[in-house]
Amino acid sequence: MALIAAPLLRSVPDSGALREGAALTRPLRVVFICAQNKLRSPTAEAIFRDSADWEVAPAGTHHDAETPVSGDLLEWADVAVCMEKRHRDVLRQRFRGALPDDRILTLGIPDDYDFMDPELVSMLRRLVPGRLERIRPRDSK
Repeated sequence: MALIAAPLLRSVPDSGALREGAALTRPLRVVFICAQNKLRSPTAEAIFRDSADWEVAPAGTHHDAETPVSGDLLEWADVAVCMEKRHRDVLRQRFRGALPDDRILTLGIPDDYDFMDPELVSMLRRLVPGRLERIRPRDSK
């Protein structure tokens, strides 16, 4: 008597989790970079943390920053959004190759703002979404 193999059963996500033609993808991982990680990058993290499309974290380039940028953090991130060119330059020098150059963005926001300063919030809301809209998670196709 021949044995017939039973089909392999796989768990299927809830029907609401899949849409026809839609690929399942994780949120874009964004690390916001400033110098001390006290004002600008924490402001960016605060205003974008509830985004369904992004996972965000703040970090600083100085050794005494609240959360110093690290190789592990850059490995986690899909993109680094630097407040100034000098922060981008530090990433390129200190963490060469951790992120491709096209995934290190610069906003040109000087260190002139307090945490959650309305002008800073306005600039971040105006600049960040447009810069990130074409970037996809690194492990997505």
